[in-house]
Amino acid sequence: MEHVELVLFFLLVAVAGLTGLASLLRVPYPILLVVGGSVLGFVPGSPEVVLEPDLVLLIFLPPLLFNAAYFASLRDLRRNLRPIVLTAVGLVLATMCAVAVVVHAIVPGVPWAAAFALGAIVSPTDPLAAVTIARRLGVPRALVAVIEGESLVNDGTALVAYRTAVAAAVGGGFDLLDATGDFVLNAAGGIAIGYLAARLLMWVFRRVDDDVLGVTISLCAGYAGYLPAEELGLSGVLAAVTCGLVTGRHAHAISSAASRLRGSAFWEVLVFLLNAVLFVLVGLQLPRILEAPSQSAGELAVAGLAVSATVIAMRLLWSHTTPYVVRALDRRPQQRLRRVGWRDRTVSAWSGLRGAVSLAAALALPVGFPERDLLIFLTLAVIFATLVGQGLTLPWLIRRLGIHDDGAGAREELIARKRATEAALGRLEELREADWSRDDTIDRVIGAYEFRRRRLAQRAGYDVDGDEDLEARSRAYQQLVREVLDSQRHEIVRLRDAGEISDETLHVLERELDLEDQRLEI
Repeated sequence: MEHVELVLFFLLVAVAGLTGLASLLRVPYPILLVVGGSVLGFVPGSPEVVLEPDLVLLIFLPPLLFNAAYFASLRDLRRNLRPIVLTAVGLVLATMCAVAVVVHAIVPGVPWAAAFALGAIVSPTDPLAAVTIARRLGVPRALVAVIEGESLVNDGTALVAYRTAVAAAVGGGFDLLDATGDFVLNAAGGIAIGYLAARLLMWVFRRVDDDVLGVTISLCAGYAGYLPAEELGLSGVLAAVTCGLVTGRHAHAISSAASRLRGSAFWEVLVFLLNAVLFVLVGLQLPRILEAPSQSAGELAVAGLAVSATVIAMRLLWSHTTPYVVRALDRRPQQRLRRVGWRDRTVSAWSGLRGAVSLAAALALPVGFPERDLLIFLTLAVIFATLVGQGLTLPWLIRRLGIHDDGAGAREELIARKRATEAALGRLEELREADWSRDDTIDRVIGAYEFRRRRLAQRAGYDVDGDEDLEARSRAYQQLVREVLDSQRHEIVRLRDAGEISDETLHVLERELDLEDQRLEI
């Protein structure tokens, strides 16, 4: 790639500009980045960006998977294990077969192995845009958990199936028993490697007392499971996911508060940049891909529409049939209580957007692979149909079906705050007996926590003595504290500008003020 520095600058400017426009239009940024990248690709003078597929999967996929798994709720994954497994494994394989049948039927000359490879490529979902929309519109947290949980697993299922199909196309043979055995071995081996990598990382994190070093090691964490698994021919995707789940589960015990603050800020920016650059790169591939296939424009349009319709229809069909099969087989009372209605299932089905992982897998097809250019075009067609078409209509569908937040997340947060406050009050009473504590200090802190407890009780709807609005009083107090914090910021900036303190001292004090500010609840 020539003029790498110009290409990098172009990508960063494109990401910043398109993301800002997406914020103004209130459109999830992945959608606008893909569309904007496609438009920029046709602008004369735009740099030609050629993706190296292996590098795309290696550089982008491990940290994104690790971060998503690190912050995933293991409890929600366990509660929704059955629907997640059914969609992440069963639906992926069903979609792969359906796409293969359609492509083999409508495009003459496409061998079965190549058709199955395309099915595997377009099967995994990219939840970023869908989850962004769902959270903005207040979709129940359980539904969001299923969408996110599915995306953690279906990449591994699809990529293992993809490798099997590519090997069959290149080697000229396919054995269902061997393929099934390889699939199970790859999945189980990847999970085992990821668990071992997580245990090793936890041992390292416990012995690191430098925040910057800890953040650097966390960047290596996604690769710690992915690379060994890939080298052994196992599922690197499931290894990275397992590593993230285990490490995130024990984050409270292996890192300090300061390191968690630094790490959270670092990963928030990194994940955004990785996702944003990926989606722009997807769009930039459109002009080059359109030049490659040998089919006519009409044939390409028909094939693209047929494959996209198959992908969408299979997900809708799966979401509205398998639950009834499961209900017929499992009629336990606890399972009946967890059933969801057709409206929630429809939103979940319409959230099956495809993204950069599918394109990277298509571009990774070996040179000389049967109908390689056509498969790449069809992959991009599915990405546009789902990410742009379904992504833009998903908000309308959510509103039309009347899906709204059930308040489960807010109730859990309120319960946790109340219990934590009660634990603090109990500990403060115990500390009265400590030699180093002072009664006046204990009383002052207990007063603050007692007010917090009463305010939380009032927010939860419990009767509290008196008619005073404690929430309003709390907001007034927090506004007062913020005014005081701002005055301190202005003063240390004035001292820095006057040359009385260094920038380093400014940043130290400013960080302390910022942390105190963030503790306020407004």
